[in-house]
Amino acid sequence: MTAVTDTGSSGVAPSVAVPHRSGAARRVLRPGLLLASAYLLLVVLAAIHPDLFAAHPNATDPVNALQGPSGHHVFGTDQLGRDTFARVVHGARTSVAVGLGATALAFGVGAVWGLLASLGGRVLDELLMRIADIFLAMPGTLMALLVVAVLGPSGRNIAIAIAVSLSPGFARVTRVQTLVVKEAGYVRAATSLGVRRRSVIMRHVVPNVLPPLFVLATMNIGSCMIVGSSLSFLGLGPQPPSPEWGSMLSQAREYLQADWSLAVFPGIAITLTVICIGVVGREIQVRFEGRRP
Repeated sequence: MTAVTDTGSSGVAPSVAVPHRSGAARRVLRPGLLLASAYLLLVVLAAIHPDLFAAHPNATDPVNALQGPSGHHVFGTDQLGRDTFARVVHGARTSVAVGLGATALAFGVGAVWGLLASLGGRVLDELLMRIADIFLAMPGTLMALLVVAVLGPSGRNIAIAIAVSLSPGFARVTRVQTLVVKEAGYVRAATSLGVRRRSVIMRHVVPNVLPPLFVLATMNIGSCMIVGSSLSFLGLGPQPPSPEWGSMLSQAREYLQADWSLAVFPGIAITLTVICIGVVGREIQVRFEGRRP
């Protein structure tokens, strides 16, 4: 009895310690989420109105070419004397547009694809899913590369190419979610009460299928930006002198020994943006999964 009493009087109850650790973990994680959100807000603002941060990304100054970071040029200048900071800021527009555009297009096409497969009958389901399997059998980057090679180099075509490679994945998720929702009790009840099929789909099926797709879309934006920058690095994106992070990295290869900052700052912009998208996307995923029944 004494041993038990001593242990209880000197030990710390787990039920008291765990909440404190949980609260501390939340406090540690919250600043990272806030910083990631703040950075993404700046990137979006730069994409919408880059002149707020820097103007004239294509203004040349050959006398000051290949200058390192300084007070006058925060990120230095490139081989033509153009301000690297201005080009990084203005390059956000194309990179963000490719990431968001490709994700939105893949979301829309994949959602319709998956809904048709799950609601259109067995034959249509088999046909559409076999087509999806063919697309998914190819590496996404390779498929995007082939599509851009056919359509021609531009930011819009890169977004279309990435969407083509991503839409089968969205279609599969949509199909699975739709099949699950179709068997839910409230859907069966609405059907048994004589509610029209279209009303059941629009009021009960679609609203419950979309949230997982939004989570998937958020997690895919960063991947789309990486693929888009990779294709631009290969010369398949916006052509010079248009600023774009991937093409800036490509142009910097020949001048790395003369000025390291040409490649460092566009690379940092891509890396930080993708990491912050992952942080925010992960938070959205955790919150969504926590609310699921």
